[in-house]
Amino acid sequence: MTYKNTIISILLTLAAGATILFTLAYQSDNDHKKADPHIPDAYMENVTAIFLDKFGKMTMKIETPKMVHFAENDTTKFLFPQLTVFHKSPNPWYIASKTAKAWDGIENVIFKNDVTIHHPADYKNPATIIKTNTLHVHPNQKTAETADPITMIQPNSIMKAVGMQADMETGDIKLLSHAEGEYVPDA
Repeated sequence: MTYKNTIISILLTLAAGATILFTLAYQSDNDHKKADPHIPDAYMENVTAIFLDKFGKMTMKIETPKMVHFAENDTTKFLFPQLTVFHKSPNPWYIASKTAKAWDGIENVIFKNDVTIHHPADYKNPATIIKTNTLHVHPNQKTAETADPITMIQPNSIMKAVGMQADMETGDIKLLSHAEGEYVPDA
């Protein structure tokens, strides 16, 4: 009888263990599926993220004191972000604002509140500073656009317009409407 009781006890213990294991696995799976997509899944402070191309050359750098990631649409919110976009010219483009939101990874970034774009002079383009309230940047395509009013400052000129498209690879900037300029002589 003892042998038979031992076998029955072992089988009951295994059955109970399997039941507990499957129950926990099922609950864990359901808890994961019920996760609120509006609740952050990652949070980082004092971030410097560097992106490289397949040859190891730097293509982009993001610096921010705080970023929060959400699983839904692979969305990230940034506080005081600074984006540096490198291209063929030795001088990169710098974009900064108070806040930004990226989705689809880093395919689309909307910079908001006191956006400043700066490109130091290079062999083809003069030094340029552009100020606006919002800017939609496509970092991988190296393009940016806004429908908001902009102020563009270059040596000896200040231009104002509503809307702009910029190709950061070539340095071409297209003012979309209501463009007006002012010549500012050297002092």
